[in-house]
Amino acid sequence: MANRHLARSTVLQTLYEWDFSGQKLEPKDILKRDATEFAPDAQNGDFMKNLLEGVLGKRRDLDNIITKAAPEWPIEKIAILDRNILRIGLFELLFSDREQVPPKVAINEAIELAKKFGGETSGKFINGVLGAVYKEMGEPGKDDKSPINKKIATKETLVGAVVYAREKDEVYIALVHDVFGHWTLTKGKLEKDENQEEGLVREAKEELGIKIKVKDKLGENAYETFHPERGRLEKHVIYFLAEAPYEELTLENKEKKGGLDDVRWFKLADILDLNFYDDILPIVTKAINLLVK
Repeated sequence: MANRHLARSTVLQTLYEWDFSGQKLEPKDILKRDATEFAPDAQNGDFMKNLLEGVLGKRRDLDNIITKAAPEWPIEKIAILDRNILRIGLFELLFSDREQVPPKVAINEAIELAKKFGGETSGKFINGVLGAVYKEMGEPGKDDKSPINKKIATKETLVGAVVYAREKDEVYIALVHDVFGHWTLTKGKLEKDENQEEGLVREAKEELGIKIKVKDKLGENAYETFHPERGRLEKHVIYFLAEAPYEELTLENKEKKGGLDDVRWFKLADILDLNFYDDILPIVTKAINLLVK
């Protein structure tokens, strides 16, 4: 275990130097030098090589996940060390062999790297982001009392919608896909002086590329996320039913919606076979019941 921790530390040093150089240096060459300097007796050469290659190969996906877990904190604004610790932790959490690296080991190892090499708040930041991702994954035991389940600091209100269209005797639902592999509903927070309908129309335009007409209120739910400055957030979402023309969907503001990677119409009959978050299912089911009446 100690050797693995040293190996992760060495990969972190390599990623830091590579990132600090503007990503101009060859990572494999940096790792070879760093391994000789910092871990000459380490028995985990293959582990270091595979971890480095894995993080770099999945970097775009990892950065999108960081954006989703800390949506108000642009990736380029995160300290170089912290964002590479997050990349390592997320790669091990999401893409490693679970028998070799259980989720809680991935989280704890990343937190230890943050405490050892990062700034005063790095441990809390890494803990919060990885904890938010862990919860999004729907892992068993996610509600266990642990450091990632701290008291909520701030509450935010968002609006969301089940957007539908009718075309040739068929009913379609517009869904967005996130980097965690779930289909979900369009949603976002209100801007200053916006009412719920105005905010929802704007968000649908940004996420779906179409204009919607807001109909009935469907219900509400809440989930937790993390902001590196404000701490843990409880996001309270109010969902509506909204109608739209059956037009081509486009993820218009993809950079702003960094945690999303696809948007698509689905026939009503196919909806319940998709991979949804548990808290979304009651909202979608109620919408379907209204639409088939």
